[in-house]
Amino acid sequence: MFFFSKMQATGNDFIIINNLENEFEYSFKLLSKYLCDRHFGVGADGILILDKGTNAEYKMRIFNQDGSEAEMCGNGIRCFAKYLYEKKLVESEEFEIETLAGIKNVKLKVEGKTVTFVEVSMGKPTLEFSKIPVYYENNNEDIYQEEKAESTYDEVIEDVKGIKIDDFTVYPISIGNPHCVCFVDNVDNIDIEKSGKLIENYKYFPNKMNVEFVEIKNENSIKVRVWERGVGETLACGTGACAASVISNIYKSTNSEVSVELKGGTLKIDYNNENIYLKGTAEFVFEGEIEI
Repeated sequence: MFFFSKMQATGNDFIIINNLENEFEYSFKLLSKYLCDRHFGVGADGILILDKGTNAEYKMRIFNQDGSEAEMCGNGIRCFAKYLYEKKLVESEEFEIETLAGIKNVKLKVEGKTVTFVEVSMGKPTLEFSKIPVYYENNNEDIYQEEKAESTYDEVIEDVKGIKIDDFTVYPISIGNPHCVCFVDNVDNIDIEKSGKLIENYKYFPNKMNVEFVEIKNENSIKVRVWERGVGETLACGTGACAASVISNIYKSTNSEVSVELKGGTLKIDYNNENIYLKGTAEFVFEGEIEI
């Protein structure tokens, strides 16, 4: 029997397990599959494991619905930050969280004793294919070659190319985890299960891909549907919103700060060529105990 918290951010839901005092004796991969099942378990897009950090006080591990471990989760880390503060594990309204994608700085807006808003410094996006990673059969035709590995960030942005997959031109990018961004005229008209599954598992992507289908509303707003690696379509994805915003800024000249409309709500993304800031809310849903 162990205690858990269920949380959500923009409709992306997670089960948080505090593993600080007693090291969990079961496989997190199997645990995630069981707990995330919406019929026989608690139900969630993934589980977040709270552990002691090496380079920060606390570490967040993320396991998807299918049991695979993810490097980073933008919606998950907002839930995690709120959890740490409201469970009195941290006292500061600004602190760091360790992830597989590195150390992330979070800032909280607190009213009374409740966290009402979380800003996450997501770091610099990665566009080089070898670092995402992408194994593209036409690498010899684009900038992602070893001899250009030392290209400046501006040069990479100027020369980055899309890849043709089926009827889509996809733009790979990493926000600590791998994404592909596809521009469409109307996100509501796409067959996301068919196209998302195809792109997620395409041969160029050794670690699979999260996929964002993006409709440009105007220079300040984009609409996004998300197909998450190891989960399927979700109501939102924080790193996906970041990926969509960066690629939209590069290719569609959207502003550096945009609103991202997702099925689960709206996120604010601020991108300044050096860093991405993800801004949004997070909420407790319920807490309970479950026997394994």
